[in-house]
Amino acid sequence: MPDETATMQIGELAERTEMSLRTIRHYDEVGLLTPSGRSEGGFRLYTHDDYLRLMVIRRMKPLGFSLDEMAELLRVVDALDGGAGDEGGAGDAAAAVDGAGAGDEGDGRGQATRASLAAFIDETVERRAKLERQLAMADEFLELLRARLG
Repeated sequence: MPDETATMQIGELAERTEMSLRTIRHYDEVGLLTPSGRSEGGFRLYTHDDYLRLMVIRRMKPLGFSLDEMAELLRVVDALDGGAGDEGGAGDAAAAVDGAGAGDEGDGRGQATRASLAAFIDETVERRAKLERQLAMADEFLELLRARLG
């Protein structure tokens, strides 16, 4: 299990997530991923929770979710985790997406939050099916090209 109190600079985060420095900085600029701190030299510092949050974002990207949709999902999972926003339970976004977030179970706001998550799940299922169809077409195309090789 990783040391959840340790921090890493943006380069290590980029390497671990296989994302570019530019993309991570952009996510900071638009408010999707705020660093947990800054070094004395002003460098962004990220925690394991920040890493988990970025992995949620990375998993949404190939499905074609917009930045606004990503931000909305992150707000939903933060609410399920009992966090107020980008702070607190932000790193638990992956757990909440997997259905482990507890949140506000008895009230209407909690039910609305769960309904929002359910809508994201439905949308993700549809987008995944579309990618699956595209992959099947790509496989057909590869077969046609390979058949020309004889």
